Amino acid sequence: MVPRLGPLKLKAQIFCGDEPAIGPGKAALLEAIDREGSISAAGRTLGMSYRRTWLLVDSMNRCWSERLVDTTPGGGQGKGARVTALGHRVLTAYRNLEKAMLAAAGEGDLAGLTALLREKPLPPA
Repeated sequence: MVPRLGPLKLKAQIFCGDEPAIGPGKAALLEAIDREGSISAAGRTLGMSYRRTWLLVDSMNRCWSERLVDTTPGGGQGKGARVTALGHRVLTAYRNLEKAMLAAAGEGDLAGLTALLREKPLPPA
């Protein structure tokens, strides 16, 4: 979930070359993998296809200095996926960056802009 401050929604993405290394979707996927212990189960909870979740995990693992997600094939005890120590560090730093961005945005012209907003948009013309 991308954090909001009133009507303001900020979306941070960190790039590795031209490829997004982490953003809101990949952060949510890391959190879901941490909860579920499985890439496919994490994808299901987020409404993502099996292929999409694996592509995102592969992208993250290729972009960082070490893997963010480790996998052990098969089912049962000790099998599945886990977020690595680096994965937890990256996720924590990313969530802290989002909070800092919102705090900084709240100190700027946000109040002036929101004062000019309607409560709800007018109906389409």
